Amino acid sequence: MVKAAPSEMSEILPEMDDPATSTPAVSVIIPCYQAAGHIRESLESALAQSFGNFEVIVINDGSPDTEALEQALEPYQPRITYLKQSNGGPSAARNLGIRHARGQFLAFLDSDDIWMSEYLAVQMKLVEAEPSLDVVFCDAAYFGDPGFEDKTFMQVCPSTGPVSFASLLVETTQLATSGTIAQRSRVLEAGWFDENFRCAEDHDLWLRMAFQGCRFTYQRKVLLRRRIHSDSQGATAGSLVAGEIEVLKKLDQQLALDAASRKLLRSRLRSQEARLDLIRGKQSLLAGDFQNAVERLRQSHSIAPSIKVRLTLLGLGIAPQLMARSLRAWQSWLGRKG
Repeated sequence: MVKAAPSEMSEILPEMDDPATSTPAVSVIIPCYQAAGHIRESLESALAQSFGNFEVIVINDGSPDTEALEQALEPYQPRITYLKQSNGGPSAARNLGIRHARGQFLAFLDSDDIWMSEYLAVQMKLVEAEPSLDVVFCDAAYFGDPGFEDKTFMQVCPSTGPVSFASLLVETTQLATSGTIAQRSRVLEAGWFDENFRCAEDHDLWLRMAFQGCRFTYQRKVLLRRRIHSDSQGATAGSLVAGEIEVLKKLDQQLALDAASRKLLRSRLRSQEARLDLIRGKQSLLAGDFQNAVERLRQSHSIAPSIKVRLTLLGLGIAPQLMARSLRAWQSWLGRKG
């Protein structure tokens, strides 16, 4: 950590405990990759928390904009721990932060998201009221994309009922990682973030923690602003689904699941494979690769029969160019509707 006299930021940010003389309750982990344009907002939201007993760890994950990133971070250096590594992906960056973390709890914040000033206070209040909780998460308001205007994470990705391995698997409960705090010891016991994954790596960790019996809870209060933009991890169509498929394949091999859980996992795996084939089929159709589009759509239809997919396949057999134009027009209309 760089030790220096506080800059003018001390006038607008609340006092934090001196990290050299105290142990923080919470370690805030912020991985950065191409983050220079947004990191100031995220950092200010973290440092402006009404809950004061925390540290902030920023990890430069071999970012190509390192010079601009470090210029953006310079005013904050007295109040953060700054770490650098060769690019290893979000899992490797978070794990580096975890290795340096001193808090009992880990709070994850993506470098383009923004916490409300009461985020940590409200989240930690749940933990203080029920110390046996291992993971707590909240709702988030979307911003940055007109198509998500006035929507929250839990409206788009609902959570209903208690959290369990099964509910996380089929996504009847879903976490926004920037809205999640977790017991550090339980993250370590579960095996950290898997550095083989660059997408859906958080989903993998939550599933492993739930399988080990960690207690999760959530609140519907919006405590986070979640940015939507084209550079987001997993923003490419199908990448999140492809990442989940790889996670499910790994867990099927590595976890000692009972028969019911294994059946549920494999059912979810098949449905996501069908979904990915559908996405890839549409991409091939738009690109004019009609042979691959037909193959992908047939595979999707064989796993998850759909009248729409069947009609699309019939249309491709008769007038593929017309089907491609129709899909482009539909997507363009959706974009204008926003």
